[in-house]
Amino acid sequence: MRTRSGRASARGRVSDRGADSGGERHAAERTLDGRWLVLGKDGRLSAYARSRDGLLRWTETRPGGPHWSAPELFAVPDLTHLSVVQGADTYVHFLGRRARGGDGPVAVDVVHAIQYQTARPVTEWRSVGNPHKDQERAARLGAPVGVVSASGRVHVLVPNAGGGLMLRREGADGRWEAWADLKGSGVRDGVAALAHASGRVEVLAGNRAHTLRWSQAKADGALGQEPNIALRVTPGTLTLLETAPDRATYYWADLDTGGLLAHRLGGWVIPLGQVTTGDGIAALRTVLDGYDCTVLAHRGPDGHVMLAACGTENEGGGLWWSPTGGSGTGAPALALDGHGRVVLAVIGQDGALHVARQAEGPGLSLDPAVRV
Repeated sequence: MRTRSGRASARGRVSDRGADSGGERHAAERTLDGRWLVLGKDGRLSAYARSRDGLLRWTETRPGGPHWSAPELFAVPDLTHLSVVQGADTYVHFLGRRARGGDGPVAVDVVHAIQYQTARPVTEWRSVGNPHKDQERAARLGAPVGVVSASGRVHVLVPNAGGGLMLRREGADGRWEAWADLKGSGVRDGVAALAHASGRVEVLAGNRAHTLRWSQAKADGALGQEPNIALRVTPGTLTLLETAPDRATYYWADLDTGGLLAHRLGGWVIPLGQVTTGDGIAALRTVLDGYDCTVLAHRGPDGHVMLAACGTENEGGGLWWSPTGGSGTGAPALALDGHGRVVLAVIGQDGALHVARQAEGPGLSLDPAVRV
């Protein structure tokens, strides 16, 4: 499917301490890891980014836009990484790697906070801990990512100091279970996870030789290691999208060439005809002109954002990439707004949020991007 683009640029006690709607004083430094543009239960979109002072949030003032709130800052000191994941209940979960200590020994742990409703305060940041007791090994803990099962149980995944993958998840009673060692070797940051509609969780992580995979046999069951996949993934580019019942398509940038590729278990590797940066690839499944389609977006080596669409699981039939006319930093984001239109978001070089929305008419075309 051809695309055309516009060319312009409560489990925790809720607290709003540290929230500040200082507008232009807050500039985003990078996007969050994960799907950082999300739709709330009330039909409004929220976008998130990191600044040097913590978490930034923009929120649509009404479903479908076009107006957004000024950026709100939620102060989160000492974070080195921050990721976001949304559950089926629309709760938005934030996971951070925190390193405290100044000139002395550094204490590293994983912290977690929740936004229960659109535009409402974020809960206090609570520690999930660190699987390592030894301080030197604890300091080498990787960047956490999350996934939320269909039952609402949060799974925290983080590379450990030895190159394996650790899991800590909520139990059925809402309490955190003990850390579990999922094994693996040479795991690097950029772990990707997906909760299928069936409730099963699937996890992929790359090392220098191949890609490691874990999955659940049933919803909320144990995550077991599966055979490795002979794919060399550029860290941070891997994206999983459910494209059929209990089947995911993997999108990533090849470690050796930077070329974009797609793959499904049991199938061929499909070149997507683009070279990308080391940022994440945005993927979205929606209906266009009555057809089940997948929309992809990525940031090219020159910083410009490219957009494409194809029939779901028909990447081999060809994709037509279109420049959106915008450039930015970090990974772009895709989501459907409250009216079911495709929305593309990017953090610009100016540190502001830039949003382009699907235009009227057949196919997929975007109105010119606007600076929020």
